[in-house]
Amino acid sequence: MTKAPNIRNERGQTMVEFALVLPVLLLVLFGIIQFGLAFTHYVALTDAVRAGARTAAVSRLSPTRVPDTVAKVKTASGDLDTTQVNVTVTSTWTPGQDVVVSATYPYSISLFGLVVASGNLTSQTSERVE
Repeated sequence: MTKAPNIRNERGQTMVEFALVLPVLLLVLFGIIQFGLAFTHYVALTDAVRAGARTAAVSRLSPTRVPDTVAKVKTASGDLDTTQVNVTVTSTWTPGQDVVVSATYPYSISLFGLVVASGNLTSQTSERVE
C-alpha cells in the first residue's frame, strides 16, 4: 500500500523562493558594481582635471602651457584610458584671471550585456593664473 502524498509538505519551498529571488539580487548586485566603477572613473577624472588646472595656473610664461596641461591631465588620470580623455583648456593667460580646464571621458553601465546607461563623464576646474 502506498502512502498518499501530503500536499501540505513544505519541502523544497526555500529552494523555489531562492530561485525566484536570485536573479533580482544578482541584477541589483551587478548594478551596484557597475555604478561603483563609473563613480571611480569620475573621481579619477576630477582629480586629473584638478592637477591639470594647477599646472596651467603656474605655467603662464611657458610657451607649451596648453600641451603641458593636457599631458598633466592625461598622466594624472590614473587607470583611465588616456586615449579617450578629451581635455580643453581655456584662458586669457593674464595674471589674476581664471584658467578653466575641463575633460570628458565616456562611460557605459551594462548589466548582463544590456547597456542600461551610457554617455560622457565631465569634470571642470578653474584656478587663478599666477
